[in-house]
Amino acid sequence: MKVNFKDLDSGKIEEWFTNQGLDAYRGRQVRQWLYKKLAFSFDEMSNLPKSIRSFLTDKACINNLEKIKTEVSEDGTEKYLFKLIDGHLIESVLIPEKDHFTICISSQAGCAMGCRFCLTAKQGFNRNLTSAEIIDQVIVVKRSMDTPDRLTNIVLMGMGEPLDNYSAVLMAMKNLISNDGMNFSHRKVTLSTCGIAPLIKKLGENIQVNLAVSLNAADDKTRNFLMPINRRYPIKTLISACRDFALPNRSMITFEYILIKGINDRDRDAYNIIRILSGLKAKINLIPLNPHHSLKMTPPSMEEILHFRQILIDNHFTAIIRKSKGKDILAACGQLSGRHNKME
Repeated sequence: MKVNFKDLDSGKIEEWFTNQGLDAYRGRQVRQWLYKKLAFSFDEMSNLPKSIRSFLTDKACINNLEKIKTEVSEDGTEKYLFKLIDGHLIESVLIPEKDHFTICISSQAGCAMGCRFCLTAKQGFNRNLTSAEIIDQVIVVKRSMDTPDRLTNIVLMGMGEPLDNYSAVLMAMKNLISNDGMNFSHRKVTLSTCGIAPLIKKLGENIQVNLAVSLNAADDKTRNFLMPINRRYPIKTLISACRDFALPNRSMITFEYILIKGINDRDRDAYNIIRILSGLKAKINLIPLNPHHSLKMTPPSMEEILHFRQILIDNHFTAIIRKSKGKDILAACGQLSGRHNKME
């Protein structure tokens, strides 16, 4: 089986080259082509001798994502549909901001977490992505941009639960933020989790990135209903893990809260948030539920959302109403599905 260099860190790449009887510095050259020049093939690596390029083509690979389709929202958001080497489909989203772009990438094909409000959950779990497949989403999208330098932010909020694919996600993030990798700022990389509590602390011990927690309810009964993961790691366990997470200086944990009419939008829900997050360096993103065809739940009115937010603000919490982009192309929070499980 061919090795994919984007599944390896810099040390392992150099070790591979040495084991093949080649100079270690050739590995550093390849890494520069992968992450600085976004090469899709070894033939592009013009400072490598042709004999080495031919050898690498036989022994290794560097790309296995195929872009199937791109959809553009009326707000400028772009959704990319990718086919993996085995036919499974994933989606990534490029989100335009005022002075930069954010890319939302997937960590799994499908998802095993079963959250009631999420379209990805409806298709079930297919498989974990490799670190190369996670990184390739960034590379393929960046290559397609007219202004690639404006892509500065990465959020692991696409299809799948990142901490359920811990090893590959960790390797991908290390290659994305390392100086000899893609060199994204660790302050601009965010991992979002539904709450696999034991791995939250482990993540903070192994890499410095931003953490977002998909909370969506502040009592166990409601969260059990919305998010089955809560039966394994109830709110007390989850919040305890968040308190142990090693935060970068001046950073806060973001708690994402999808507002659903009649389920988690009452005054007592807001006060429960205040109670459980007391003493945490936290900000709260309020996200009105994004509709999709298989969902019967609805978002509250804007008046109700503003009232909910004001309770949090009055109790000294930073609370932001997040405007979802790309809803018209099913690219917003909870709407990614990969269209079909496999290409027909």
